[in-house]
Amino acid sequence: MSSVDIVIPCFRYGHFLRECVESILTQSGPELRVLIIDDASPDNTAEVAQTLVCSDPRVDCRRHASNQGLIATANEGIAWVKADYMLLLSADDYLLPGALKRSSDLMDDHPSVAFTFGGAVVLDQRGKYSRHRTGVGSRTHVLSGLDFVTLGGARNIVLSPTVVVRTTLQKRLGGYLPDLPYASDMEMWLRLAAHGDVGVIAADQAVYRVHSANMSSEAPREQDLFQRKAAIEHFLNESAPGMTNADALGAWLNRMLALDAIGCASAAFNEGAIESSARLSELAVSIDPSVRRARRWWFLVCKKSLGLRGWLLVRPTVEWFRSIVRDEHR
Repeated sequence: MSSVDIVIPCFRYGHFLRECVESILTQSGPELRVLIIDDASPDNTAEVAQTLVCSDPRVDCRRHASNQGLIATANEGIAWVKADYMLLLSADDYLLPGALKRSSDLMDDHPSVAFTFGGAVVLDQRGKYSRHRTGVGSRTHVLSGLDFVTLGGARNIVLSPTVVVRTTLQKRLGGYLPDLPYASDMEMWLRLAAHGDVGVIAADQAVYRVHSANMSSEAPREQDLFQRKAAIEHFLNESAPGMTNADALGAWLNRMLALDAIGCASAAFNEGAIESSARLSELAVSIDPSVRRARRWWFLVCKKSLGLRGWLLVRPTVEWFRSIVRDEHR
């Protein structure tokens, strides 16, 4: 029987911790161990964790004397794991039934798979649920690492609580990069994909909470783009050279990121954030100068020529026309 080690970094999430851990302990299939790492939480995390340790021998806990931050805590967990597979699960998220069996079964059957990921249910702070789709079809299957990279482009399409990683590869490639607090996941998925295939689970694997206290809500547009740019640069310099057509892949990834930056510049303009829009446009050109020939660039140029007031007057008509064109091409 295969085994999975689950690391739960926890800072100020004591009120979520029990649900998270119980969602693991009720999983069927592989042998399990759980390590809760309390990153010097000021709430009741220590008490909840100790209760969970006493209630199940598969659970252990460590407590930091001072806050180390998410990246250092995650890397501490990577050093601890020794099972066949591993999962880093934030204490505010939780697994859905069968998640670990689905992932471990696929990786048992396909030794070339570096990691698996799947769909997720997103839960916002108002208690509203939505679905995060993988975007890769309705069946469980295996992608080549290159296919995974091109599928995601310059964006992170994977939600971390759905990811199960082959431990030996994770140990060999090392931990998360501390200078990428908002794009460390994306960089890790790219790094892993450069060294193996990627399994896609055609099921919802976890519930992912989005709220004001987690990392997903903290990065503004410019910071997000700079972090993704740094993640892609690290991937291209350190991992991609071993992949097929690495130079072409790098140019394409930069093109996708530049187009994303123009899209963000356009959104900022719509909101009246003119200076931010200008900075984002400059960032796009610095990433890929040829983006100035793209339709997205010229659309933004036309908006700027109208001015914000003029654009807001004609925008409903333009968007209506664009919706008609999209419908005709479906």
